[in-house]
Amino acid sequence: MRPRPSSARCCGIIAADTVEFKEQLKSQVDIAGVVGEYGVRLLKAGPNRYKGLCPFHTEKTPSFNVSTDRQAFHCFGCSVGGDVFSFVMRIEGISFYEALKLLAERHGIPMPKRSLVADEDTRLREVCFDVHKVALDHYRASLNGASGEAARGYLVRRGVTPETIERFELGYSDRSGRSLLRVLEQRSYTAAQLEQSGLVAKRDDGSLYERFRNRLMFPIHDESGRTIGFGGRTLDADNDIKYVNSPETPIYKKSKVLYNLHRAKKSIGKDDRAILVEGYMDAIGVAASGIEGVVASCGTALTSQQVQMLRRHSQKIVVNFDPDTAGANAAERSINILLNENMQVRIMELDGGLDPDEYCKQRGADAYRLRLDQAKGYFYWLADRVRTKYDVHTAEGVVSVLQDLLPAVQRIADPLERAAIANDVAGYVGVSTGMVLDRFRKAAGQRQEKTLERPKVALRADERWMINALLDRPEIRDRMIADLRAIEAVSRFQSRKIFQAAFALYDSGAPFAFASLHERMEEPEQNLLAEAVFGEHEQKSPEDILAALDSMRRSEKQNQRDELKARIKELERAGNWQDAIKLMAELDPAARSTK
Repeated sequence: MRPRPSSARCCGIIAADTVEFKEQLKSQVDIAGVVGEYGVRLLKAGPNRYKGLCPFHTEKTPSFNVSTDRQAFHCFGCSVGGDVFSFVMRIEGISFYEALKLLAERHGIPMPKRSLVADEDTRLREVCFDVHKVALDHYRASLNGASGEAARGYLVRRGVTPETIERFELGYSDRSGRSLLRVLEQRSYTAAQLEQSGLVAKRDDGSLYERFRNRLMFPIHDESGRTIGFGGRTLDADNDIKYVNSPETPIYKKSKVLYNLHRAKKSIGKDDRAILVEGYMDAIGVAASGIEGVVASCGTALTSQQVQMLRRHSQKIVVNFDPDTAGANAAERSINILLNENMQVRIMELDGGLDPDEYCKQRGADAYRLRLDQAKGYFYWLADRVRTKYDVHTAEGVVSVLQDLLPAVQRIADPLERAAIANDVAGYVGVSTGMVLDRFRKAAGQRQEKTLERPKVALRADERWMINALLDRPEIRDRMIADLRAIEAVSRFQSRKIFQAAFALYDSGAPFAFASLHERMEEPEQNLLAEAVFGEHEQKSPEDILAALDSMRRSEKQNQRDELKARIKELERAGNWQDAIKLMAELDPAARSTK
């Protein structure tokens, strides 16, 4: 008898009703729709299959596959794959339980009445989310209360309207450093949980205090819109630390968060363009003017993880940092990362020494849009900066400019685009012919390509349809498993490790699906499995499948009988009658088993 489903899982202990709910939820959620919600643009590649650029690694040729009939995905570039829960867990950086809850809530499907048993890390993350909800409500109430008068005055002077305050959920942390702490302590959170949330810190004597005091509070959200941290701007004129941000916590990783992305992502996808600014107020000011697709890094230098988040929604970006020297230097550092991630970068410069927030308020949204449309390509902006360092009226100065520009040109992944940019940049600098141009072109073409190639595999047709039948035909799976185990030739298949994993999955009693099978194998077999499942394969009826397996089984036994006969004849020719007689005894049972 087949074993009962096991409740033991790598992410903790899952109750039987949770396993049942997981399968129910998976059947009601469209994985292609979920993937699309995260900005991955999918194109039809078959009746139930889609392809797109992988959100988990940088690529220019789509290798990310989604199957809607199997509710599964796999990338042939980085070998990441699984089901809709695996996708959400990886892209959100959350646990299975959080992915289950997130998908259920997003699709309006009630969770089981009995609470899910989560691991300790997941429970701590849930507490951190709850603490931040309480803190957000408290800070917003404080801004509207008597203690928030100075903060409200600051916002009035900055031209921030009540509607904008409400929309961006701005708040205030008062001077006492105790008001939020009292609210949190009343809710029975432990001191350790409060400290882990990042909103509270501990003194040497063990007492707790609030991290934010007398600051205008900007809530920071994850891509799903949950509050995960805060940025606080001081309202004390003599405080040299202008901004303080939440520390790293179980729910807040600075390198993986962009301010305002949860609001901006829809417009970024629609306009096929993101706008990157430096600070909270810049992002708020631009968005409040009606230009929605704007984001900011949260008080840190731009990271590759943040760029990958943006790239899911658009590969085009306009960088609009402050016009001072620090802003220009920050822009150049950020652009190097953007180019490494294959983003198409333009630089937006504002006149009058105004930052984006001030420009939108003083000149208006139409003037800002005009500047957006006139934004320079990165290489022309960089060339302008480099030309100020050298005398471009001399040959030596021109060569120095090109040498400074060369590393940026070499970062372009596409060789044709790289060659075109090299020509354009050289012409912009003032070199249109001659040896200098030829050497610059040659140097620009020298780039170490780092590509992830799709593995070259060619499974036999019978291996393909057997793998797909195991996944698609639960009504004959028991019989198939029994037959395949009895066929010795399976151990010589190129896909033998897939069948070994399938046998182990079957014995475990866990739900039999692509994702469950995928997670039991190493990368080469994961790619092989995906080749069989996502590629074109022959459809066979259950009757044809069982008949084919029966024929394989009979054929194998006939082959075994023929091999015995051949060995017996060899022994007889050699005069080894004793061993020949022993093999004849083996031949009779083999012969009977084929009848």
